[in-house]
Amino acid sequence: MTHSAASAPAAGSAPATYVWADWSLDDLLAAKAASGLRVSLVVPARNEAATVGDVVTRVREALVETVALLDEIVVIDSDSTDATYEVATDAGAVVHRSAEVRPELGSHPGKGEAMWKSLFVTTGDVLVFMDADLVDWDTHFVPGLLGPLLTRPEVGLVKGFYERPGTGEGPEGLGALDGGRVTELVARPVIALEHPALAGLVQPLAGEWAIRRELFASLSVPTGYAVELAALIDTCRLRGAGAIAQVDLGRRAHRHQALLDLGAMAVQILAAVEQRRGGVETPTGAGSATTGGGAGDSGRRGEGAVRLRQYRPDGGRISPVERDVPIIERPPAKDLL
Repeated sequence: MTHSAASAPAAGSAPATYVWADWSLDDLLAAKAASGLRVSLVVPARNEAATVGDVVTRVREALVETVALLDEIVVIDSDSTDATYEVATDAGAVVHRSAEVRPELGSHPGKGEAMWKSLFVTTGDVLVFMDADLVDWDTHFVPGLLGPLLTRPEVGLVKGFYERPGTGEGPEGLGALDGGRVTELVARPVIALEHPALAGLVQPLAGEWAIRRELFASLSVPTGYAVELAALIDTCRLRGAGAIAQVDLGRRAHRHQALLDLGAMAVQILAAVEQRRGGVETPTGAGSATTGGGAGDSGRRGEGAVRLRQYRPDGGRISPVERDVPIIERPPAKDLL
């Protein structure tokens, strides 16, 4: 099997690039049977009752009941205040509340925390992560992400990328392939400056990705939105860029976040990058959740958060808005499993 010329990487570049259609379901089922690997789909979710049921139902019908590519679908509910838990359960997922998974280890808010906690309640040798807020997608995302992992033993992590409808067209007509505002303004410049081996990744912060359990369990995991970039940096450092692949998944849309919320995401990503160059001491959060004291000159609040000040209009004036952004990382789970 070879990937299509249209998506082939430039000479000497890494990671390798594929298209989801490079593997048939029969190919993947045969490879899975030959390898003896179990596969878990993990959907981290917070207040996604409107969309998580559709995600779980469609994947269950296509990849559990019609063909047995997935061994389990697990939703990790991250402190939802809506009906996410009930909707996901009714759709056929095994649902765990993040705070109730290994409660002696404490609980922190965030997507990365939900992914880290999934290591304690899943059985798959390969974990596939999908966001719960998808509105324009298809079930081929899962087999597409599994292709390199089931057919190339040297690959440890696979990222998805896709066209993002509604992003607009840039001057070169690339708007639909951009990675989002945080990717283009934060992650991609950081990669260019400090991690050029990852520059071939089209959408490094994509929420659809897959990883071998033993690799993920060996990584330090930021509890927030930096989990994707941290996993890429650490995998590249430990195993080289050749252990990473990416797959063109076609088209995908999800609900967009407010600009001020993206600022908090950017803080978490920059903190994770700083931690990996030794410039920031990021608390590991192995026990109970960290509580902070007053903010110091550095903007740090307590041991586990950074004070972020932003501004917004307020009755004809400009008023500051402050929030404490968690920058905690979980230690490698392999020593806790």
